[in-house]
Amino acid sequence: MSDVFHLGLKKSDLQGAELAIVPGDPERVEKIAALMDKPVKLASHREFTSWRAELDGKAVIICSTGIGGPSTSIAVEELAQLGIRTFLRVGTTGAIQPHINVGDVLVTTASVRLDGASLHFAPMEYPAVADFACTTALVEAAKAVGATTHIGVTASSDTFYPGQERYDTFSGRVVSRFTGSMKEWQSMGVMNYEMESATLLTMCSSQGLRAGMVAGVIVNRTQQEIPNAETMKQTESHAVKIVVEAARRLL
Repeated sequence: MSDVFHLGLKKSDLQGAELAIVPGDPERVEKIAALMDKPVKLASHREFTSWRAELDGKAVIICSTGIGGPSTSIAVEELAQLGIRTFLRVGTTGAIQPHINVGDVLVTTASVRLDGASLHFAPMEYPAVADFACTTALVEAAKAVGATTHIGVTASSDTFYPGQERYDTFSGRVVSRFTGSMKEWQSMGVMNYEMESATLLTMCSSQGLRAGMVAGVIVNRTQQEIPNAETMKQTESHAVKIVVEAARRLL
């Protein structure tokens, strides 16, 4: 019998862990755990796959969130109920600034709240900001592994297609709210689009939890829309190593 509704976990499964690495993709969880000591699979329910591992003798949880804010909010809520106080998200992303190259790493300091889930935790006037210690650890870890790193603001959308102003869709239509939005975010220095950070950062900051966000760039949308599969794999591997090193610094 689990102690929470969705994750299938009991508090005892965490063995005192207070830090969780939260990728979106369930298939990334085991890869992350394998970079640590004593990896053990805990549960797999719907989009939520969880493992426990150790860094320098301390327990760390790795749990997938699925895509988007609603499922991310479930994972964060239930992990917090079980004792997690620090969340490090790792993912892949599409850059929208021409100077950012595929394979680079982006550390998010704050997110444009294009989502809806974050409104269930704080009003729109509340900023979606990353924790300073988490951000510092991610930047230091990225530099330690030799990654070209960019630090700044992310646009976090509920949808992959219209919310990120993609026209390669069934309808080819983007509603007026988002027409021209990518150019506007570019002019404000926004680095990239993704789909979880606004919810994660708002939720954690407003509740006294710590959160940070790192993403590997798999495509630059000023050049093309579809990533190269091999480059995507290499970039994911790079980002995963960075988040593990950052976790070590925060324990």
